[in-house]
Amino acid sequence: MEAIKKSSVLRAVCSLLIVMSLLISGAYFERTQKTEKETSITALSKVGSTGDEVRRIQKKLKELGYLSGSVDGIYGTKTKKAVISFQKNCGITADGICGPTTLLYLGLSGSSSSGSGGQSSSDVWLLAKLIAAEARGESYTGQVAVGAVVLNRVDHPSFPDSIAGVIYQSGAFSCVNDSNWSVAPNATSQKAARDAINGWDPSGGAIYYYNPRTATNRWIRSRPVITTIGNHVFCS
Repeated sequence: MEAIKKSSVLRAVCSLLIVMSLLISGAYFERTQKTEKETSITALSKVGSTGDEVRRIQKKLKELGYLSGSVDGIYGTKTKKAVISFQKNCGITADGICGPTTLLYLGLSGSSSSGSGGQSSSDVWLLAKLIAAEARGESYTGQVAVGAVVLNRVDHPSFPDSIAGVIYQSGAFSCVNDSNWSVAPNATSQKAARDAINGWDPSGGAIYYYNPRTATNRWIRSRPVITTIGNHVFCS
C-alpha cells in the first residue's frame, strides 16, 4: 500500500512538472514571437520614424544626390520624396518606405560584416548586382574585373567613397536606369563580387571600362588602356 501511495505521488509530481514546462514554453514562445514581430516592425523606416537608422538613410540619400537639407534623423516628407525618387530609379516599389528591399539597394541592409574585405552583406549583394547587369556573359575573370573597377573607384579621390555611392553616381553605369538592373545576381556574380572585395583585380587598377563595339564616347576611347578582357577594354 505504501508503495502504491509513493507511486501515485510521483506520478502527480511528474504531471505537474510537465504542465509547468508547457506553460513556461508557451510563454517563452509568445514573448519570442512578440519580440520578432516588434523587431520586424521597427526595421521599417517611414514618415514619422526617427533615430539612427533614419540618419543613415538620409546620409546615403544625400550622398547619392536624392536629398537636400540637413541629416536630422527625422523621416519627414522631404525624406519620403527622396526615397520615392530613389525607388523609381531602381525600379522597385515606390512607396516612400525604407523596407528591407530599399535598404538593400541603398547598401544599408544590416551592419554586420560579410567576412569579405570588411564589407557588409548588402555591399556584396549590390556589387554582385552590378556585375550581373554589366558583365553577364563575360568570363569569370571579366566579371571580377568589373567588380574591381567599382572598388578602385571607391579608393580613388575623384569618386564617391562607398560601393553604393559609386554604383549610383549619376551617369556612371547606364544599367541602373534600364532593364538590365532587374537582373538578379546569381551565385557566380556573388562569388565574383567577393573575390573583387578580397583583393583580386584582373583590371590592373582600372577605373574605367567600355565595350569598343558599342561605345560612342570619344573621351572614354581616349583613356590609356591597361588591359582587354573579353568584350571590355579596361583603362585608367
